[in-house]
Amino acid sequence: MYPELLEYQNITIYTYAFCIAFGTLLAVLYTKWQAKKTLDLILPNTFFYLIFIAGFVGGKLFLFFERPIYYLQNPKSIFNIFSGGFVFYGSFICIIVVTIWFLKKNKIAILPIIDILAITTTIVHAIGRMGCFFAGCCYGKPTHSYFGISFPTTNSVTVHPTQLYEVISILIIMSLLFVIKKNKKFDGQVFFSYVILYAIARSVLEFFRGDLRGFIIQNYISHSQFIAFIFISITAYLYLKLKSKKITI
Repeated sequence: MYPELLEYQNITIYTYAFCIAFGTLLAVLYTKWQAKKTLDLILPNTFFYLIFIAGFVGGKLFLFFERPIYYLQNPKSIFNIFSGGFVFYGSFICIIVVTIWFLKKNKIAILPIIDILAITTTIVHAIGRMGCFFAGCCYGKPTHSYFGISFPTTNSVTVHPTQLYEVISILIIMSLLFVIKKNKKFDGQVFFSYVILYAIARSVLEFFRGDLRGFIIQNYISHSQFIAFIFISITAYLYLKLKSKKITI
C-alpha cells in the first residue's frame, strides 16, 4: 500500500491525511455551490470550521469508546491523527448536532441544508475510505477469494478489501441520492434516505470487517451495527412523518 504520499527531508505527507483534506475541500465547494444555487444562501466559513472541529472531536471520542481500556492506558494515542484514526459515526453524529445548533441559531432552514449535506458526506466519505485503503486500515476478514488483498497491517494474510467495498457502496448511494434529489417530494428526503441507505450498507459491511473495533455483543454486533440499527429506526419514523407532513423540523 501507499501510506505515505510524499516525503521530503523531514516532511511527510500521508495519503490518508491527503485524502481527508482533498475530500473535505471538494465537500465544502459542493456545499457552498448548492446552497447558493438552490437556496440563494451563502454559508459562512465559520460553519465549515465548526463542522471540521465537530467531525474531529466526534471521530476521536467514539474511537475511545471502541477501546476504552487501551486509551486510558495510552491517552496520547487517541490524538495521533495518522495511526489512531477516526470513527465515522462519531464524526457524523457530532457534525449533525453542531449543524442543527448552528442553523437554528442563525435562523436557517434545517432540512434543505441537511439534504445538501447528505451528498456532501458521501463525497468526503468515499475519498476518505480510499485513504483507509492506502493506509491499510479498516481491512476485512481473511479470505481466499479473488478479491482478497494483503496489507502490511495484516502480516501478509489475504483479507477482504472492505475499504473498497465501502467506497463502491457509498458511490452507489451517492448516485441514488442524486436521483432522489431530482425527484424529491419533501425537504429532508435526501438526508433521511442517505442515513437509512448507509446504515444498511454499513451493517452488511461490518460482517466482512476483520480489524480491531468495538462490539456490543462480541463478534456478533459491532458498535457501528448497533448505531446503524438505532439510526434506521429513528430515521424511518421521521421519514414517514415528514412524508405525511405530520411534523415539521
